[in-house]
Amino acid sequence: MLKKMKAILIVPLFVLLVGLPVHAEPTPNTDQHKQVVKLTKQQKAELTKLHLDILTKKKQLIMKYVEYGVLPKEKGDKILERLNEHYQEIKEHGSDMHWGKMHHHHQSHHQHNE
Repeated sequence: MLKKMKAILIVPLFVLLVGLPVHAEPTPNTDQHKQVVKLTKQQKAELTKLHLDILTKKKQLIMKYVEYGVLPKEKGDKILERLNEHYQEIKEHGSDMHWGKMHHHHQSHHQHNE
């Protein structure tokens, strides 16, 4: 009898909670949410060094994928070419990131049969 009563109370509550639509308010894109940060030369240099270190590691990773046969050499070469271009840009211009203007790639990262 007690189990039946719990079920009678729990089932409608569960249906009510699961069935309620969820509305999230969009974040307004106003100037008050933008924050201008001025970095020192030392901070910029440190960020540039980190970016270059990351790119170096990415290049090593791609070379290992090619070596182990995970990536075909042609695809690895294309990736390395893009990484080298990015590496040169950072060396020449520093690591000024434009976080609000980042581009998203619309292709799947899991495409292995290209």
